[in-house]
Formats: sequence, C-alpha cells, structure tokens
Amino acid sequence: MSNTIISTDFTFPGQQKVYKGKVREVYTLENDILVMIATDRLSAFDVVMPKGIPYKGQILNQIATKMMADTSDLVPNWLIATPDPNVAIGHACTPFKVEMVIRGYLSGHAAREYKSGQRKLCGVPMPEGMKENDPFPEPIITPATKAEKGDHDEDISREDILRRGIVSEADYVVLEKYTHALFQRGTEIAAKRGLILVDTKYEFGKMKDGTIVLIDEIHTPDSSRYFYAEGYRERQDKGEPQKQLSKEFVRQWLIQNGFQGLEGQKVPEMTDEYIKTVSDRYIELFENITGEAFRPADISDIKKRIENNVLNFLNTP
Repeated sequence: MSNTIISTDFTFPGQQKVYKGKVREVYTLENDILVMIATDRLSAFDVVMPKGIPYKGQILNQIATKMMADTSDLVPNWLIATPDPNVAIGHACTPFKVEMVIRGYLSGHAAREYKSGQRKLCGVPMPEGMKENDPFPEPIITPATKAEKGDHDEDISREDILRRGIVSEADYVVLEKYTHALFQRGTEIAAKRGLILVDTKYEFGKMKDGTIVLIDEIHTPDSSRYFYAEGYRERQDKGEPQKQLSKEFVRQWLIQNGFQGLEGQKVPEMTDEYIKTVSDRYIELFENITGEAFRPADISDIKKRIENNVLNFLNTP
C-alpha cells in the first residue's frame, strides 16, 4: 500500500551513519544525536512482512513517547523530542546487547516452553501446576540476546550474561532494578485502562557519562502483551483463551496460514483487506493503551512530511 512508509533514505545535516532494524531506522548525527524513525514495517517470528501497515509506525512511536514521559521519574531515558508522529530524537548511547524481558504471566513463548515440559526459562524456575495465562507468583525476568537483523533473539540466563561478560554485574543489577520498576508502573497504567500488562521487554543503553537510560520502545503492542482485565478470571477458570491486546493476533494468523518463520516456509499473502484489519487493530490498541483518541497523521507524502519536520527541528536554534 502506498500510504505506508517501508524504508527511508534521508540525508540529514551532520549525518554519520544509518542503522536499519526490523521496524525502526536510526540515523546517527554529530553531537551524539539520534533520529529514530518508526516505519510501518511489521515483524513477526523475526521476519519482516512484505507489506506495511498504515499508521503502525505513528502508533508505536506515540505510545512509546507517552510511556517514556509516564516513567521518566523512575528511569532516565534517551528521548529529547518527537518532532513528527513517526520520529523520536534522542541521545546516542551504547545499547546493552540484551533485551530485558519480564513476564507477569505464563503466556506466549513461556507458555510454549512450559507446554513442552520445560520448568525453567532463562535459568528461572517456573512452578509446577500452572495453566497457560496464569500469573506467576512474582514477575520473572527472562532476558534475550539482541539479534542482528534477520537472526532470532535467543533466551539467555542471568548467569550466562555475567559469565560471558555481555553486561557487567554492577550494570546488570541496575537493569534488573529498572526492569522491575518499569513493569510495576506499566502494570499500574494498564490497570487504569482495564488492561493487564502480561509481559514486555525493555532495552537500555549507556550514555558517554556512564548513565544507564531506557531506549527504544516501551509498553507498545509490539514489545508487550496485554489482556483485557474484565472477564480474565472467568476465562481462566473455564480454560478459555484470554482476550489479548498485542500483535499476537498477527502471529496466530501466520501460524494458521502455515508460517512460523522456519526455513522453507513462505509468508502468506496479506491482502489489502487483511492489512486494513491489522491497521484497525493497531488503532484499537493505541486507544485502549493510552486512553486517548487516535489522530491519524497526514499520510499523503509521509517521507516529505518526516523530512520537513526533522529538518525544522534540527535547524531551530
């Protein structure tokens, strides 16, 4: 669909390098400034789908921006400004090579591992006798190594992270503390919206002065799983699936159509009708998570709009 942004090729003043992730494209400028553009690409099973989803980048960027503001009293973050609905500008820092995944419930990947007989995830024990979507006695941190584009993120234990020197113990203690604090705040924010924050991931970086900051997205439907709180208990008692707010619906559609990112599997065709339903679901996610009405940006020429807004910001003294 032409009204989406799938890739970018900007040249900003003082530009030094460009990094293209699964969904975001990051431009490093002089003076340690980063321009992060949330595209409309959709990634599932670590594979980027061939077509973009209208408004997805705007939705992810605006949820992350709001959540950064709502948690900045707990954890410092990298953000300076959001001059465009799809753009966040912030401080460059060195990312830690782990994603801090935290789970309050036995869902998704954890549930699949549990079903296969595993009772430990990333070295963390999971109690016997749990049903899918049951709460853990306490939230558990199950880190993943940060994959290069096209590779799969891999589960890793705290012990392995420290043993392999991926993160120093002093820094890792801070990451754990921040992860628990953010998840607690995210849980409280979700509860006010009638939602349960099931699991999520946080990414952190270190600035030149040694400050550890929150980077990338936070509490978005791409990085988090939400349940609707209403009816949660009844559904659990009856053994019914939970009503979810996350991109799990895309994963389920792909699985039903014979795709799980495995070798030899082909991405099923996404019709314009299906893409519209995905876009509508993302808008629903935005409104439920933020409690605000979604205001679609002008998508007649997204690249031009982004370029103008970023240049205006950079050129303002």
